[in-house]
Amino acid sequence: MRARLTLALCAALGACGQPWTPHPPAPSATPYVKNPVYWPTPVMDSAPPALPVFARAHRVLIFSKTNGFRDSPQIAAANAALARIAAEKGWDSYVSENAAVFNPAQLRQFDVILLNSISGNVFTEAQRKAFRAWLAKGGGLVMLHGSGGDHDYDWRWYVRTLLGAQFIGHTSKPNQFQLGTVRIADANHPAMQGLPMEWRREEEWYAFDRVPSGHRTRILAWLDEGSYQPAPEQRMGARHPIVWTRCVGRSRVFFSALGHKAETYAEPLHLHMIGNALDWAADARTHGCD
Repeated sequence: MRARLTLALCAALGACGQPWTPHPPAPSATPYVKNPVYWPTPVMDSAPPALPVFARAHRVLIFSKTNGFRDSPQIAAANAALARIAAEKGWDSYVSENAAVFNPAQLRQFDVILLNSISGNVFTEAQRKAFRAWLAKGGGLVMLHGSGGDHDYDWRWYVRTLLGAQFIGHTSKPNQFQLGTVRIADANHPAMQGLPMEWRREEEWYAFDRVPSGHRTRILAWLDEGSYQPAPEQRMGARHPIVWTRCVGRSRVFFSALGHKAETYAEPLHLHMIGNALDWAADARTHGCD
């Protein structure tokens, strides 16, 4: 009886005499492909640009090269706003994405460097050496948003010494941009002059692996985690730094994690803080770091 049932079943399925084979595996998910709009092909620069003739006392290099993530609207809006701030101060400015400008002869012409959301490995070994030598002589460095926003750094000195903390993530979709409260921690610092003690604004909020310390770090502003919804792995608690300064030798280093959207470079308070930071950084050549 069992044999007859088996034969009837295999005849019905059309599989008599055919070896059994398992079903093919389900197709795997489509692999993630980085959109080249946001992830351009990395390029290492070797030919320095021709610089204009500078005539003013202060000269700022506005540098926005991205060999990692790139937000072109933000970079364009920020670069334009930063050049306007410099002009309003009576400074010379030079906007570039050519990392070969980081050579001793050309860096010598600037007393402030502003890194606008640079990402990825952008410097050759020679360019890194020139950058460090420039800082050692007392340059002023201002670093904005993505300039401290890589998950990993090929140049460990950059994150350990310049930043002092490793980025671990930010608020993401569907709640990438959230209203949050920045609380000024050091109202006496020149970069914080004219800012409210509580600053409510919308941002893509960064988190770090630690509160930076050493190198005479001064935390200028904390992020109130109760004012927005961070992911559990991005909670730092009551001490969540968002703006700070460090001293690297005689150089002055300012970092702000604020400024993801292009629109933030039309915010009066945000621009005011950046202008203050540039003034503070420019004093490194004459007064060292404090």
